[in-house]
Amino acid sequence: APAPAAGPRAGGAATAGMRGMWLATVTGRDWPSRAGLRAAEQRAELIGHLDTAVRHGLNTVIFQVRPTADALWPSPHEPWSEYLTGSQGRDPGWDPLGTAVEEAHARGLELHAWFNPYRVATHDVPSRLVPSHPARRHPEWVVPYGGKLYYDPGLPEVRAFVQDAMMDAVEKYAVNGVHFDDYFYPYPVAGRSFDDAGTYGTYGGGFAAKAAWRRNNIDLLVRETAERVKKIRPAARFGISPFGVWRNAATDAEGSDTKAGVQTYDDLHADTRKWVREGWIDYIVPQLYWNIGLPAADYAKLLPWWAEVAKGSRTELYVGEALYKAGDPAQGDAWQDPAELSRHLTLAREHPEVRGHVYFSAKDVAEDRIGAMARVSADHYARPARASRR
Repeated sequence: APAPAAGPRAGGAATAGMRGMWLATVTGRDWPSRAGLRAAEQRAELIGHLDTAVRHGLNTVIFQVRPTADALWPSPHEPWSEYLTGSQGRDPGWDPLGTAVEEAHARGLELHAWFNPYRVATHDVPSRLVPSHPARRHPEWVVPYGGKLYYDPGLPEVRAFVQDAMMDAVEKYAVNGVHFDDYFYPYPVAGRSFDDAGTYGTYGGGFAAKAAWRRNNIDLLVRETAERVKKIRPAARFGISPFGVWRNAATDAEGSDTKAGVQTYDDLHADTRKWVREGWIDYIVPQLYWNIGLPAADYAKLLPWWAEVAKGSRTELYVGEALYKAGDPAQGDAWQDPAELSRHLTLAREHPEVRGHVYFSAKDVAEDRIGAMARVSADHYARPARASRR
């Protein structure tokens, strides 16, 4: 197991190895257990998740504080999240992000604020948003797609606004990290096209194809966010957890030996490999949510591919682990074995570029259906790994 951190110094969780979990709030995935709980009940549940992280030997919680163009802190830019009270814009009577930072630090945990840049709603009815919502004040910013609403990443004013909204939290709270997940341009929906033709017509000059222009839009978001985080809170790290396949080798010789149905470069317009190679981000957590030996996407093949991408870069490589699949009867035989995840960490030890793991997600860490997380903790986390940076 990695040695524990030797006192405060820059580097935080990376000094001991990242041992993280995601705490998802969209649709109340992990927290709160239901909308409309009293403030004291919400707070107690949130602190319970932090205690769970400590109990399992983790050192970092990645807390989703902007799930759908909303806020889990008092924001001047966006409404309070409906996932707190059941009604978008309603003050929950307390400050979840402020509490999470304070209570995480009191427990020796890092707290990374997780933002979703462009998702506006998990439905496609603008009138269901509060009247003051920026998406209603600026309907020209919004693209309905696949039953959901998104901000158009190609509009410079959108890119500036979502950064302003996120940076408000970075300015106000001593977060240890700023985190994006895998949603950039939306995942493809069969038979639908994301209608940004007008935006492309206005801003796409100089790009031979729309796909290249879209990738540049996401590159700009990543680079600008990195610069703003560094300027506002230099000690905080900026990381991204993309879908685990950049491109399949059949598409690109530089790609992985996979046959994935989604490729981030082509489908989400996210050149995740470039961000690492260019050193734009401090850490990357590819979601390697597959078992060892899966033909279409083998964990044992993707792990060395990502290690090679990170090799020689300034970007720390952590691996996103699908704890939620362990013991799920809908998953294959590999995920019924409590030792599958532990084997992932054993394999990762062969690659010095892998500096830790993050588990999806908090509810599954707490439930630990078949003891897969307990097995990881026993096999790999016997020594403590406290986060060192405040």
